[in-house]
Amino acid sequence: MNEVLEVENLFKKYKNGRGVENISFKIKEGEVLGLLGPNGSGKTTIMKSITGLLNIGQGKVNICGYDLSENFEKAITQLGCLIEKPVSLEYMTAYNNLKIISRYYEGIDSSRIDEVLESVGLKKYKNEKVKNFSLGMKQRLSIGMAILHKPKLIILDEPANGLDVEGTKELRDIILKLSKEYMISFLISSHLIYEIELICDQILILKEGKIIDRCTVADVIDKGEVLESYFLDKIKTKVD
Repeated sequence: MNEVLEVENLFKKYKNGRGVENISFKIKEGEVLGLLGPNGSGKTTIMKSITGLLNIGQGKVNICGYDLSENFEKAITQLGCLIEKPVSLEYMTAYNNLKIISRYYEGIDSSRIDEVLESVGLKKYKNEKVKNFSLGMKQRLSIGMAILHKPKLIILDEPANGLDVEGTKELRDIILKLSKEYMISFLISSHLIYEIELICDQILILKEGKIIDRCTVADVIDKGEVLESYFLDKIKTKVD
């Protein structure tokens, strides 16, 4: 499978000394990679660096073969993201929210908007105002916005935050469908380790801005462990 994302020696430090260093990893087509780590371990910094929301201190980010620093426009068009919280125009309908987003891209017509609404389970609510949506529905609409232009990579920062059990299950099913049927790659951070265990192929564990472990869910299961115990054991390790 082709590599959709390659991060090489990413380094980004803030004035308070926090940040990330020596971050390197790859994501292949259709793969779901999860970032796990305590608060302040660097998960959101990595995601914002990849999306161009933060200037990279050092290192390289390649999205579908395009260097983010040298060919930003082509790189970023391969990407969709939802970072921190869903954002939409609540006084407008779900359909019209996507219609506005479509104006930033070429070749997106009403049939594509309906296709996206169907894929995130919102087609029957297309003409309802977003202000009447549950949090889970707003999350799904935000994912619809992220995939409207058919990107190869989706970045989700705590996508299940605040969702109830039903909403979390719906979100999980959407991610699995998009990754396995449409071969869209995902980079996801979450504090819900059980959800990471259910949807991710590969996992990076972060602590104090460094990657302290790489594993697959299959590897952890083969060892007879659950991911939560494995994670807690790893973060007890002293960072060099």
